Amino acid sequence: MNNAILPRWIDIFLLPIINLLAALCVAGIIIALIGENPFTALVVMLKGAFVYHGGLGYTLYYTTNFIFTGLAVAVAFHAMLFNIGGEGQAMMGGLGVGLVALAIDPFLPPVLVVLLGICAAAALGGLWGVIPGWLQARRGSHIVITTIMFNFIASSVMVWLLAGMLMNPGQMSPETRSFAEGVGLAQIHVIAGWLGIEISRSPLNLSFPIALIVSVGVWWLIWRTRLGYIIRATGHSEKAAIYAGHDPARIIMIAMAISGALAGLMALNEILGVQGRVILNFTSGYGFTGIAVALMGRNHPVGILFASLLFGALYQGGAELDFEFQSITREMVLMIQGLIILFSGALAYMFNPAVERIYLRLTKQGQADG
Repeated sequence: MNNAILPRWIDIFLLPIINLLAALCVAGIIIALIGENPFTALVVMLKGAFVYHGGLGYTLYYTTNFIFTGLAVAVAFHAMLFNIGGEGQAMMGGLGVGLVALAIDPFLPPVLVVLLGICAAAALGGLWGVIPGWLQARRGSHIVITTIMFNFIASSVMVWLLAGMLMNPGQMSPETRSFAEGVGLAQIHVIAGWLGIEISRSPLNLSFPIALIVSVGVWWLIWRTRLGYIIRATGHSEKAAIYAGHDPARIIMIAMAISGALAGLMALNEILGVQGRVILNFTSGYGFTGIAVALMGRNHPVGILFASLLFGALYQGGAELDFEFQSITREMVLMIQGLIILFSGALAYMFNPAVERIYLRLTKQGQADG
């Protein structure tokens, strides 16, 4: 059926909630089959994510990663580009931060090093995104294939550097030396302590408010600027964009550069906010999960914020499930996440016909009563 019949709020909010409830119902049935109470498990997961000591901080910490990678997927998708290279673009963002910090942290003030590191994360992530964009725009290479391949290339580059020339001397772990004292994003519990407020210790840091600011910036870019309008127009119809005097190839490269830069900013949370050095595999699959976040959030920054919070809660609350229940293992938690991805992605519009029928019936009834 035609989705245009449904109001925007149903598409962005109601349908994702229905999909989430469907996924939780299926997961609850599976948990019941293994002999556990699904309602007890849900309560434990919610408490682990939002109530237990430090749980909310960890949830928002994971949320931050998903905001950046979800926005990266969304920007590309508005140009009808399926960017699944967020993982590699985030790796390059971390490499950009590391190269800047390792090169200049002995000579410049920490604040300046951090600012330059943020710029480097966006620049290298954007570069890793614009190359597949150029290959599609100028050479006809499919963006899905090239972004997949660039994930592998980025991973190989990181292994080569962190196990070689960037490896910290005197140890065997594939990681760089620690950055100089003060080079990093302050953690929220530390800032609260400066203000005389005591909160639970967690890795939540200043990259979270940065992610919120970036979300507002993406909304403004896509829906309030000429460039955003051209990106959306190109995604809907390249022929229409050409007729309006725009070069689709140029717009594709710009959209992929912005998308890659957003994915690269994910490194701020991990590298500058927590690790204080570049380590191998710091992305931990966040780039791939960002695809599900964008799909569930309908490629809108508001929806992406809520979807990111959901997956952040799943990551943190799922760890609590693994700890509290002997029969609910980490693999079972991954199964729950997979079900949510399934219903939010592949089956995202499964309930549309039913919702549409109910909406039309209520609308007609309201008009008749009026």
